[in-house]
Amino acid sequence: MKILVVIPPDQFRDEELAEPLAAFQTAGIPYDIASTRKGECKGMLGARATASLSLEEVDPGDYAGIVIVGGSGSPAHLWNHEMLIQLVKYFYRNRKVVGAICLSPVVLAHAGILKGKTATCYMSPESKREMLKEGVKLSDKPVIVDGTLVTANGPAAAREFAAALIRQLK
Repeated sequence: MKILVVIPPDQFRDEELAEPLAAFQTAGIPYDIASTRKGECKGMLGARATASLSLEEVDPGDYAGIVIVGGSGSPAHLWNHEMLIQLVKYFYRNRKVVGAICLSPVVLAHAGILKGKTATCYMSPESKREMLKEGVKLSDKPVIVDGTLVTANGPAAAREFAAALIRQLK
């Protein structure tokens, strides 16, 4: 039961990657990190992570779920990335876990899977506008679980987000 973790290649939010990865390791859940390109990715606070796969190389059948990390790099690199949107649709359609935190729940909204559902995100003017435009019912709770969908609003919710993802995977 491996999980796919997607990060922006630049400006991902460090805690939103570190907390879930630590929780997955503790729970014995293997993971792969993917981004828009393979190689070193940089966090907003100086963390470094290596994407072993580009999104185009991902075989979604290999994974029990997808988790999309946020950060200020999410709007530029992930929000409208067509391959990522197709992957999100695949995971959702196949009833696999789909999680996104901070600014990245917008990817789920752009994939059309949050329409009419309650979700949360980091409430920047742009993210709020994009979520509402896609028919999402926004909540100010730190973490929202709706079926196999898990959304969280930012770094302070990273630990709770990770715990909710693990509950969905078990």
